[in-house]
Amino acid sequence: MNKKGHLLAKNEIALLGASLRAIEPKLLKPCQEEDTVRIWFQGGEPYFDIFLELKNDEIIWFQFTLRGKSLSWHSNNTKFQTGITNELRIDDVSFYAASKIIYNDDISDLEFINLVKSILQTRVDEEIFAKLLKLFTLIEYQSIITND
Repeated sequence: MNKKGHLLAKNEIALLGASLRAIEPKLLKPCQEEDTVRIWFQGGEPYFDIFLELKNDEIIWFQFTLRGKSLSWHSNNTKFQTGITNELRIDDVSFYAASKIIYNDDISDLEFINLVKSILQTRVDEEIFAKLLKLFTLIEYQSIITND
């Protein structure tokens, strides 16, 4: 990402989308709730992944991280939450697996939200990515009707 923001060339967006690979589900901690599964996609560069939880095949939570930035959503909320991660910090804690900490932004980073959407659109033919993109449409519609 450039210094001014999160604008990437179309070919870099396409490469990021193509690099996402599903991680074996048995490597993830199982969900405690019945009919709930976790999915993890890892990108082809450090600090790039997507985690999802689905209940009865519907997304109830997701978190997308890329290069120290984060976008998350939960079904209990009608908005996306952006933030920064500690992954790019150089200290002892960031060297341990599963030590990611997210600091939420006070104001959502619309540029990053649009970048995430662009990356997901490169995989729109796959069901899980189409479901994620459907959330973007729903959130955009809700923000229009509530003037957020």
